[in-house]
Amino acid sequence: MKLVNFSVTNFRSITAAHRIAISETTVLIGKNNEGKSNILKALFVAMNVLQEHAKLRNRPRFLGSRRYREDERFYFWERDFPINLQSRKTSKQSIFRLEFELNQEEIENFKEVVKSNLNGTLPLEIKIGRDNQASIKVSKRGRGSKTLNSKSGRIAGFIAERISFNYIPAIRTDKEALSVIQSMLSEELKILERDEKYQEALKVITELQQPILNSLANKIKCPLSEFLPNITEVQIEIPENERRVALRREFTVVINDGTPTNIEFKGDGVKSLAALALLKDRYLTNGASIIAIEEPESHLHPSAIYQLNEIITSLTDTNQVIITTHNPLFVDRYDLNSNIIIDNGKAVSAKNIRSIRELLGIKASDNLTNANYALVVEGEEDARALRALLPTLSERIEKFLKNHMLVIEPIRGAGKLSYKLSLMNNALCIYHVLLDNDDAGRKAFDKASHDGLVTVQNCNLVTCKGMKDSELEDCLEPSIYKDRVLEEFGVNIDKTKFRGNRKWSDRMKDVFMDQGKRWNERIEERLKCVVSDAVVNSPQLECISVLQ
Repeated sequence: MKLVNFSVTNFRSITAAHRIAISETTVLIGKNNEGKSNILKALFVAMNVLQEHAKLRNRPRFLGSRRYREDERFYFWERDFPINLQSRKTSKQSIFRLEFELNQEEIENFKEVVKSNLNGTLPLEIKIGRDNQASIKVSKRGRGSKTLNSKSGRIAGFIAERISFNYIPAIRTDKEALSVIQSMLSEELKILERDEKYQEALKVITELQQPILNSLANKIKCPLSEFLPNITEVQIEIPENERRVALRREFTVVINDGTPTNIEFKGDGVKSLAALALLKDRYLTNGASIIAIEEPESHLHPSAIYQLNEIITSLTDTNQVIITTHNPLFVDRYDLNSNIIIDNGKAVSAKNIRSIRELLGIKASDNLTNANYALVVEGEEDARALRALLPTLSERIEKFLKNHMLVIEPIRGAGKLSYKLSLMNNALCIYHVLLDNDDAGRKAFDKASHDGLVTVQNCNLVTCKGMKDSELEDCLEPSIYKDRVLEEFGVNIDKTKFRGNRKWSDRMKDVFMDQGKRWNERIEERLKCVVSDAVVNSPQLECISVLQ
């Protein structure tokens, strides 16, 4: 089971957020005070209402009590209904809609538990008005809808048992931080209650406690009987469920980083990471798990944000993750529709990367303004040659280059790779790196990899068979540029000195010096420019050497 759509109307600053598509990773982005956090809180409230409705379907509703005014888990009309709409005469309800998708096994379980058929989707509507009472119905049309609505409590129970929902706010106080951690640890300890040995131990505890409770009850009965002769018995009981909860409620988390310290006295960043670490490898039951995280970057040093992003990415293997953020690192570059733009109390899927950049205030270079993808290469000459060559190899690449969705970005020196990739991250580009396979290229990769900016998956080294070191020019057919080299420099490369398995620039140096020509960095740069010009003028497959 998974949540596929969520809508909310008239909740705090959100007036209309319809059918927000919930995928494996959903990123809510927007300026401050536009309502990102309120979308998460609305989902949090809706899930808690479902769970309470399931628990109390045979008992009075809980929502009418004013004691929930300060409890963010539950709805309180005076706090949660938009203040600017509270004086109007009609439509004074907050409306939450959740649509769940069930697999075949869950459809069969639904039929067995609820005694009704389902076609694979389960849309629920929750309405709460001024009386703080929740009305829950299945918002399906056609035959069977009336029957399903009569079983709303049973349906809520079916979902509640199969959905795990964890909400991590932008933690700012010790109390909130510890509350999140305690809640999750409590859920983990709850697993023990299925163990037969644990159940036996609880039974022993009950038997040991009961005589003491009976004795206390008798002590209470005696003085009461003097004033109230009709009293025949006083009992003191600890409900079984309360006893179970008490055994998993109190604990201390101690972190030893040289000095063992209670987590209560650690920084907010440590508490945030601890909460996420608990979620990462927690026990999962059959069903769905949703994790909602508000501003995961809060209180973290920039270097820790990359590590945090890796943790969040790993969570998506077994969870649906919904986050709010101002940080471009957390934007989903691969699936733009998973990024939800919150603006003026409404929520819509992002249509292009430019709209996300503008919203986050990212000032990309002119070359990157519309680009989704970037190929990062070492030199300007490499970029010019590849801009000419790649369209001849792929129609799709040709189209992307023409539409400026793909750009080829030079870094002008392998040593600048990490800096360039950090800019790419901030510009929300999906990038792939192509480096020369020499000492400079390999060291640049190692540094960027250590910095968390590149992986083996999104980097290639220019490799030629039989060569220890190689560069892009080693992949080009010399016949394409040899006449230009002779014309520009007076150097004939049809010589033995140009053959061999050393990289192109080293072989060129030998040829130039053997023919009495000057060689330095400026000449090498000019030579590479001449070669790239030749490729641009003849961008055919014949440009690519058989040596590659």
